[in-house]
Amino acid sequence: MLENLGNRFQDIFKKVRGHGKLSESNIKDALREVKMSLLEADVNYKVVKDFINKIQEKAIGTEVIRGINPGQQFIKIVNDELVELLGGTNSKLTKGVKNPTVLMLAGLQGAGKTTFAAKLANKLKKDGERPYLVAADVYRPAAIKQLQVLGEQINVPVYADEENKDPVDIAKKAWGQAKANDYTYMIIDTAGRLHVDEALMEELSQIKKTVRPQEILLVVDAMIGQDAVNLAKNFNDKLNIDGVVLTKFDGDTRGGAALSIKSVVGKPIKFVGVGEKIEDLELFHPERLASRILGMGDVVSLVEKAQENINEDDAKSLEEKIRTQKFNLEDFLKMLHMVKKMGPLASILKMLPGVGNDLGDLSLAEKEMKKVRAIIQSMTREERAKPEILKASRKMRIAKGSGTDVSDVNRLLKQFEMMKNMMKMFSSGKMPNLGAMKNMGTGMPNMRNGRGKGRFPF
Repeated sequence: MLENLGNRFQDIFKKVRGHGKLSESNIKDALREVKMSLLEADVNYKVVKDFINKIQEKAIGTEVIRGINPGQQFIKIVNDELVELLGGTNSKLTKGVKNPTVLMLAGLQGAGKTTFAAKLANKLKKDGERPYLVAADVYRPAAIKQLQVLGEQINVPVYADEENKDPVDIAKKAWGQAKANDYTYMIIDTAGRLHVDEALMEELSQIKKTVRPQEILLVVDAMIGQDAVNLAKNFNDKLNIDGVVLTKFDGDTRGGAALSIKSVVGKPIKFVGVGEKIEDLELFHPERLASRILGMGDVVSLVEKAQENINEDDAKSLEEKIRTQKFNLEDFLKMLHMVKKMGPLASILKMLPGVGNDLGDLSLAEKEMKKVRAIIQSMTREERAKPEILKASRKMRIAKGSGTDVSDVNRLLKQFEMMKNMMKMFSSGKMPNLGAMKNMGTGMPNMRNGRGKGRFPF
């Protein structure tokens, strides 16, 4: 998502940094490129025009702060305006005074409402809430069954009545059940259509009138680009929605919806779906997305992801073993599993400052990590603890068991030994030799172009 836009911005900033000082002329040149980048990303034309005017007004009238590169000042202005364009601050869910807080989901068919309902219920449950799912889509075949299966998967109760074909009545009865059982949140999965029509809007209006939801969330497929903004405007005019959810945010889309919705519709983006797994749901943070687009990383999200997926005791144990130089292949395997739990390698690397969006094809890196895990898993516990006992016959057995070659096993052992030496240097306060660092991970593809030199350790 937004990778092309991010790459364009970073190219523009390189040119701006190349100027000794900012002038009205080179600012206008940079803004012309920014404007084209945003339009190519399918951002609303009026939104782009206002955005460029605000930056130009601030950049040209800004005094250069002593000791700060003028280019950095320009980047800060762009960053501040981009954050504002995306909504300013993250918008959290409303919590009702009494239980249950009712959340009503709306959107077109195929947008991902049912999956989002389960993802949201799962997130609320992790936050200590008691969510209740309501299957009110009586038209789409298997919609009720899908929600029941998802509910069972995350251990969240689902109200379903397959005999009842009145979604308004279903919502009303579900509310009674939610109140009686003191559920803190009730999430209503409503029906969608292939397009906005009066029947759909009337049905949603009746549900709204009957159960009085604290929030109406519009679920939109981010892949449809600028059409998502028009869709949000139509739903908002009829229902007065409280927020937008963008699904498939990790897909190959230009990003115009994310950058236009707040300005055009006046309603915030509250959540984004970033994958197919039930855990792949994130709160929408404008400042964090702006940082990612501008190549400044997103360390806060990276830390949060680590806290969610990595056991604190395991992390402390690994840290202790590294510090005391007792780190072995068993520990390395645990470390690789931790990285895997945090998600795809590309999504992790993009959160690191300075890495940027131009990572190239990381599929080779993912395959290499998978190969390394397979090799270590083919070893016995004794071999993982004492790799020095690995002679030719053992290596042949390990290679066969992991579907690799003996050369792969030898390379892993060599790289692991080099990594241990680096850790030893770090723990003793010494800086490792740069040549040794460059030679590490020779079996790993370059993170930017997938080949050649400049490879990094697994």
